Amino acid sequence: QGEKKEIIFIIGECGDYETALALARTYTGKKAAEESLSKAREYWSNVTGQLKINTPDAAFNLMMNGWLLYQIISCRIQARTAFYQNGGAYGFRDQLQDTLALLHSRSDITRQQILRCASRQFKEGDVQHWWHHDSGKGVRTRITDDLLWLPYTTAVYIRATGDLSILHEEVNFIEGEELSPEEKEKYTIPKISEEKASVYHHCLRAIARALKFGEHGLPLMGAGDWNDGMNSVGDEGKGESVWLAWFLYKVLKDFAPVCRMMGEPDKAEMFEKTAEGIVENVEQHAWDGEWYIRAFFDNGEPLGSRQNDECRIDSVSQTWSVLSGGGDRERAHKAMDSLYKYLVREEDRLIMLLTPPFDKSKPDPGYIKGYLPGVRENGGQYTHAAVWAIMAFASLGMKEVAYRLYNMINPVTHAQNFADTMKYKQEPYVVCADVYSTYPHAGRGGWSWYTGSASWMYQAGVEYILGIRREKDMLYLKPVIPQEWKNFSFTYRYGGTRYIVDVFNPKGEGAQEVEIIIDGRKLQGNGIKMTDDGADHFVMVTLN
Repeated sequence: QGEKKEIIFIIGECGDYETALALARTYTGKKAAEESLSKAREYWSNVTGQLKINTPDAAFNLMMNGWLLYQIISCRIQARTAFYQNGGAYGFRDQLQDTLALLHSRSDITRQQILRCASRQFKEGDVQHWWHHDSGKGVRTRITDDLLWLPYTTAVYIRATGDLSILHEEVNFIEGEELSPEEKEKYTIPKISEEKASVYHHCLRAIARALKFGEHGLPLMGAGDWNDGMNSVGDEGKGESVWLAWFLYKVLKDFAPVCRMMGEPDKAEMFEKTAEGIVENVEQHAWDGEWYIRAFFDNGEPLGSRQNDECRIDSVSQTWSVLSGGGDRERAHKAMDSLYKYLVREEDRLIMLLTPPFDKSKPDPGYIKGYLPGVRENGGQYTHAAVWAIMAFASLGMKEVAYRLYNMINPVTHAQNFADTMKYKQEPYVVCADVYSTYPHAGRGGWSWYTGSASWMYQAGVEYILGIRREKDMLYLKPVIPQEWKNFSFTYRYGGTRYIVDVFNPKGEGAQEVEIIIDGRKLQGNGIKMTDDGADHFVMVTLN
């Protein structure tokens, strides 16, 4: 009675029994265990301490100051596995998106992932959808967005870090048998090609491969275009994707400045001209009166239209009309109003991907229809897309809506009482990939931990709500915070230097104009030029 014991667990992995035994002996004993634990804590403190925020919302702070970054790095980058998906493979698009959240804290991981993914690109420009790192085993597919995340992430990385050297890194291609006309995918072990090229030319080859259009002048859907479950929309090679049109527009516009940096202005102009043509085709063929349709089937029938009995509206065509910067502003506003009207269910705290769910309609969109209505991509909240909706509302300056929806899907807020906890049934400190929308399971979390939505949720909080953006050595501030927040603060570490920032919102009107005073000196504009001088700098920001 009253006895106290300390128990030490040692978990590890090695290539053989003897090495494992030697490693276990190394960490046997209290001192070795405490030292190891101390190193782990120091590592996570450094990562999460790069940007430390303090807002009036404790739940927001909890996720932003640790849990989201921990989920991204420990689960998505390092383990690449979890209870609900335990494969261990790299996903081409998946981990590239994950690393976008690390540009403030661990941009070296972003760089490493760009190089890793470039090495899984076939000579023809397409890529492995996923692969196992040790063996190289993976799938070659007709999925159309995968390859574009390479130029997208590279452009974002360069804008944030100013590291142009990555464009000159030489990386080998891979080689393998191409898909036959009747094949959607093939599981193989490709060989490393003798041909290599710079990351810049890997990106160009990806873009060139993606410039394939259908009869409406929109990109071909292939065997999935981010939503892998829509893998039958373009079975015959004629289906077109509206979401992919917005995304391709964004990639072309973002990569054009990279081409200019590399001394190829003609290519930049060609990309920009192509991008404008894509938007013209979207506006001409894909506007449905109140929102943008999602795609065209092979036979030309629309998907995500008022004409459809199922999937009348899909969120991603609306959100990326805003996030791409390409949509007609009046139409984009109307599209987001429609998204809010039809896809946001505040009583169940959901932002659904599409509605109504697929069940019996024809043509068949693909394996998405195999999910029960209201589960995962089939009309549930697919959190990845839900966060894009929040980012789009913030981009339109709709600060109250953006914050309310962020707070609504924040997992912490799903476990504040017993009833909510029993309804949600998932960990309240990590993001769920999906949340069910159909009775009796509405509001129940699907699989947790292993989801790219953690990365987008971090980006949404930092860049779209708090308005903190880094470009090289400049820190730009344009918060889109709710009226009720009269102030918030954050500390930003730049090398050995700390910028301690207090943001005041006296009028509650958001960042129409930003006044910045650093160390008693007023700056022009909304940017702070950072220098690594080892000192603490005190910054006062007023939103007027």
